[in-house]
Amino acid sequence: MSRLHVDGILNYGGTMTVRDSAVGSNAKVVRTAGASRDEAAERAQVGVITILPLETRAVQAALGLRRDRVGDLTFYRAVVDGVTVAATMTLEQGQRSAMAAYANLVEAFDPEVTVLVGIGGGIHKSVAIGDVILATEMVYYDLRKVTPSGTHRRGQTRPVPAGVGHAINTFLAGLDASHQLTIVDPEGTSRSPAVHAGPIGSGEAVIADEDAAEIAFLASFNDKILAVDMEAGGLGQACHERSAASGRQHRWMVIRGISDHADQHKSDTPQQVAAWHAAQVLRRLLPYLKTKR
Repeated sequence: MSRLHVDGILNYGGTMTVRDSAVGSNAKVVRTAGASRDEAAERAQVGVITILPLETRAVQAALGLRRDRVGDLTFYRAVVDGVTVAATMTLEQGQRSAMAAYANLVEAFDPEVTVLVGIGGGIHKSVAIGDVILATEMVYYDLRKVTPSGTHRRGQTRPVPAGVGHAINTFLAGLDASHQLTIVDPEGTSRSPAVHAGPIGSGEAVIADEDAAEIAFLASFNDKILAVDMEAGGLGQACHERSAASGRQHRWMVIRGISDHADQHKSDTPQQVAAWHAAQVLRRLLPYLKTKR
C-alpha cells in the first residue's frame, strides 16, 4: 500500500464542512474586525433594542452599560444583577430596521431573550403619560387589501412566548394592587407610574390623530389594546422565523413608556421621562428574564 503525505485536508469521497481553517504549510487564519457570534467573548442572556438616541441613553444609564464596538456596529454591554446584557440601537425607525438590529444582535451575542425598550403612544383610557406597558401580545395593523370599494385591514396577532408571559406575571405579582412603581429620575424627581400588561398595536405610522383609521381599527379588533409603536411587529416576526431556523425558541418582549396619547396633543416633551421609566422597568425585570445558560 502506498502512503500519501498531505499538508492540509484529505477526504476519501465523504462530505465535510471546514470553517476558520487554513490549508498548507505555515498557513494562517486571518479574521476581519466583524466578529461572528461564535467569536464573541461572552454571549448575552438578555438583548436590548432601542430606536431613538434618548432611549439608548436611558437604557445605558439605567443599566450601567459600556460601549463596545464590533466591526462597524456599536453595542452596549454589562453584567447587571448577574444577568449578561447586550444592547444595540437601530439605524432607523420602523419594522425593517428593528429586524435588522435583531439580526445584528443575534449574530454578535445570540441572546436568549430580546427586549424592545423605549417610548410609545397610549391609546387606552386606562393608560396615562409616563405609565409603562409590558406587551403580552402584538397586533400588526398594516396588513390590508385595497379594493375599488375601499381598504380592508387585516390584523395579525402574535403573543409573546409563554416564558416571557410567565416572567411578566411574576413581576406584576410582586407589585402592589395598583401596579405602581416609585422611580427616581437622574435629576432626583420621584414619580410613581403604573405598569400595565396587555396587547399593543404595531405598524408603520407615527400616529398623532385620535380619530385616525389605525386607532379605529385597533379598537374594533381588540378593545384592550393599550398602546401603539412602530417596531414590535418586526421584532416578533424576526424572532418567530429565527426560531424555525435555529431549532430553539427565540424569545422577545416589548416595554413601552407612554410619551403621548397618539393624538393632536402629541409632544416631544414627555419623551425623556417615558424612556427613563421604560428603562427602569427593564432593570427591575432582568432577574425575571434570567436563564440558566
